Amino acid sequence: MPHGLGMRQYALITGSYWAFTLTDGALRMLVVLYFHQLGYSPLDIALLFLFYEFFGVVTNLFGGWVAARVGLAATLIAGLLLQVAALAMLLVDEQMLTVAYVMVAQALSGIAKDLNKLSAKSSVKLMAGESQGRLYRWVAWLTGSKNALKGLGFFAGSASLALVGFGTSIALMALALLGVAVAAVALLDRDMGRASFKPKFSNLWSKSAKINKLSAARLFLFGSRDVWFVVALPVFLQTQLGWSGVSVGTFLAVWIMGYGAVQAMAPTITGVAKKPTPDGGTAMIWGLALVAVPVGIAFALRQPLNPDLVLMIGLGIFGFVFAMNSAVHSYLIVSYADADGVSLDVGFYYMANAAGRLLGTVCSGWIYQTYGLVACLVVSALFICMVTLISYQLPRKSQ
Repeated sequence: MPHGLGMRQYALITGSYWAFTLTDGALRMLVVLYFHQLGYSPLDIALLFLFYEFFGVVTNLFGGWVAARVGLAATLIAGLLLQVAALAMLLVDEQMLTVAYVMVAQALSGIAKDLNKLSAKSSVKLMAGESQGRLYRWVAWLTGSKNALKGLGFFAGSASLALVGFGTSIALMALALLGVAVAAVALLDRDMGRASFKPKFSNLWSKSAKINKLSAARLFLFGSRDVWFVVALPVFLQTQLGWSGVSVGTFLAVWIMGYGAVQAMAPTITGVAKKPTPDGGTAMIWGLALVAVPVGIAFALRQPLNPDLVLMIGLGIFGFVFAMNSAVHSYLIVSYADADGVSLDVGFYYMANAAGRLLGTVCSGWIYQTYGLVACLVVSALFICMVTLISYQLPRKSQ
């Protein structure tokens, strides 16, 4: 087995990542819908996720360095236990669930999520060996299946809120994750992913031009999604179109599951068996294809058309093209990263990913509350233009 990482270890990491992702998606939907029910404004709801995204940025920056020193098993287990603590913080009386209090709980959750993601994504590089085709397929499968499960988590969160309430839903998730953490402690190889050298603090910052450029593209890519998807869209569907919380959760869950399925099939769609693996040119082409989608949705919403139909069709197209962008970017970072100390490069890249989500989340609440959903879509298109321009500068196979 390449680099000494057995299939059982990879399966354990993937299983832990899946379990975490399911609860993370459910928690996101629970918080958005429950606090909207309590009368919080869209901007207030966006602020609840401010620390979640901000500490994701910090975690990826420092987490890659920590993982290279102590191993990926330690960072994965720490992520699981921190998420249990974050969930436990929400098991208090409704009067205590102020914006500031929930922001602190979400900070822990943000740290936990990115420790978990960093550990899982870095392990793929160790497992795939030298085969770029295998690396592309495995990254696509891990990322795609994760997003499909996150979508299922959206559905589970909205359904459990309606069926058993906020507190019981949170308690069940905390118990399930605690069980996963215990299994991880017992079974994971503690030395997995530990660098052969002791990374210095200065190694936090990537010195690779192509990783820096790819990271910048990733920032704007995820900002373009979250600027209208995270807060603006769920609130618009409920307040303007009269959708129920369960309907919103189901719709977004189906979207994310479809998005994950496309990511998992990305190697087949791009024909990796017959063509070279993706490069900077591939990223630029898919970026160009994505620009037109939010512009088209914004234009259609201004016309005398059924807005429900416009958003369902528009989101379907956006999800497909965005998933292809994300799959290509996710492959490129693990391809560019060095196997020894892989978590350093992957951590820096996902720091930019988290920064993009932070930018998008904050803008989503503020722009929607001030200017509406169409304005969020216009900003999304501008962000995607930046993705395309940066991708143009990434290396191509012929270079």
